[in-house]
Amino acid sequence: MATKSRGRAKATGETTGGGAQASPPPPTDTGFADDMPFAPDMPFADDMAFAPATVRGGAGTSALLAPIVRRGGREVTGDDVLALARRHIGEVYKLGARAPMANAGWTGPWDCAEFVSWCVFQASGILFGTQPRNDPVRADAFTGFWAEQARAAGCTVRVAEAAVIPGAILLRFPRQGAIGHIVFCDGRGGTVEAHSSKTGVIAHTISARRWDTGVLVPGIRYFRTGDPVQVAAPAGIIRLTEPMTKTDLVEKVQRRLAKLGFAPGSADGVYGPQTAHAVKQFQADRGLVVDGEVGPTTLEALGLS
Repeated sequence: MATKSRGRAKATGETTGGGAQASPPPPTDTGFADDMPFAPDMPFADDMAFAPATVRGGAGTSALLAPIVRRGGREVTGDDVLALARRHIGEVYKLGARAPMANAGWTGPWDCAEFVSWCVFQASGILFGTQPRNDPVRADAFTGFWAEQARAAGCTVRVAEAAVIPGAILLRFPRQGAIGHIVFCDGRGGTVEAHSSKTGVIAHTISARRWDTGVLVPGIRYFRTGDPVQVAAPAGIIRLTEPMTKTDLVEKVQRRLAKLGFAPGSADGVYGPQTAHAVKQFQADRGLVVDGEVGPTTLEALGLS
């Protein structure tokens, strides 16, 4: 998951990310994702109003059509990007770490967005999910940039489709009071990702985790391993919502956090900003994904599963 201090606050069929990379805009002071015009509660890509990326043999057209990047006389594919990502399994994760995009020998530490953008750039020469977009030396990756740029390029796909495309990207938007996350799909229901300080870069699973959209980077050739699959939704995820969630389980979480020395506020059963902040502190202390959301992993770490 990426968090950046910004001041102000990604039967075999063939698919292409579509979309030419537009000329980079002048540098701007980009805000956090909670300033972006996304629907406030849009948990799964199937309901998204984004333009889908082109899928050959399927419905949908990309907002832009890009030539596929070629290196060494052949097209760069999602499999190439995924293979590069796999070579870094076992390396260190650090929340907020910055990876030099132009350094082909970088081996970490990794932040999740830096990991994805670095692998894409090293495999294809395409800078995506970064600001600026035209300078690999200064480029800084962020899940919010991935959301903005994928939306602008019209290169999003449903989670169910990304799940069967090697090298496709799954993105959870950063929202107010919560941190985003981004991973590569392996085309068979798994991921390769910079996960957390406890586990580092790992091969993991798509299922039972919250995702907002899939992304196919314009200029990279992608291939499906089969028909889109239903991705199991997470059950019982507690996160900041409007109106806020109030349950007995939240009260148990609050009491447990207070007992462990964190400060969730009153044990009133309301999952508000103070409780979410305490959850993030607990997650960071335990080396978990610091997203401020209480799901099975966090409940288990709290001893409440």
